[in-house]
This record gives sequence, C-alpha cells and structure tokens, in this order.
Amino acid sequence: MNNAPSFFARLSLAFAVLGDSTLAAKVQDVRNGVEPAAPPAPPAPPPPPVLKVATPDAALQLLGLLQREARFVDFVQEDVAAYSDADIGGAARLVHTGCRKVLQEHFTLAPARPEAEGSRIVLEAGFDATAVRLTGNVVGNAPFRGTLRHPGWKVTDVRLPRTTEGHDPRVIAAAEVEL
Repeated sequence: MNNAPSFFARLSLAFAVLGDSTLAAKVQDVRNGVEPAAPPAPPAPPPPPVLKVATPDAALQLLGLLQREARFVDFVQEDVAAYSDADIGGAARLVHTGCRKVLQEHFTLAPARPEAEGSRIVLEAGFDATAVRLTGNVVGNAPFRGTLRHPGWKVTDVRLPRTTEGHDPRVIAAAEVEL
C-alpha cells in the first residue's frame, strides 16, 4: 500500500509550511531527526476527600441532655396514634420547652446568612456550598441570583458538659426502679 501523498497533497503541504512557522519548525525537526516532544501529561486528579470518623460520644451526650430536659426520646418513641391532637400538642409544648433550654444552654447559634428572609441575594462563584443550599430551577454556574427563603443556622459555640472517666454515654437515661 502506497501512503505517499499525491502531487497536490504535497503542494498543499508546501503552502501550509509557508504559511505556518510552527508547522515549518516541526517539519524541519523531522527532517533533522529530532524526536517529537511527548504531549504534556494530563493533570493529576484531585486527591480524594478525607472523611472524618465522628465519635458518637458528643451525639449521645446531646441525646442524653434532650432526654433529661425534654423527655425527647420518650416522646419520639411513644406511639401517638391513639392520642388526641390536644394531648399531643400539650406534650409537644413540654418537649419544645426542654429542647429549647438545651439549645440555649449548650450552643450558640447564628444565622448562616446575614440577610433577612425574603432578601434578594447574589451568590458569586466559590460561594460556600455547605452553608447555602440552592433550590428551585438550578441551572448553570455562579453567579446565582435568588431570594433567601431561610437564612439557615450555624453553631458558633458548643458548651457540652464534661464527663467523668468511666461515664457510659450510651446510657442516655438511666432506668428508674422504685423500691
């Protein structure tokens, strides 16, 4: 099989070399026996994200506080189907009061976004996607313009009680035995 270019193909190459100095340099390198440079290596893939292993102790401690102050676990574990809405509402009021007390005593909360609800905001490229969740018709790339429906929450301080050595955080409410 003859792969030699035809006369017109060679003539076309000649004009291409005359009009393109980079191509002319490459042709000259081939004629001088210079090996063509290897294409640049593709960029290295980004390292995989480092996943933290959370210890359950703080979560169990919070659950214990919610149980102690609000009987939260008792309320959620109860089958409320047989109770009236008024009974459930009365119980929910007590649970709410206790949960609120735990939040206020052990956490400092702040809005994730400083703007008021209903404000029009612009999210520039690189916005903190862990602090803002886009909803609605999300198409394309930032900047995104939208209405703040909820400012979100972030914890700025945590004040959980210290525990003693040997404390078992899995016991979120001790069993009660009446003698």
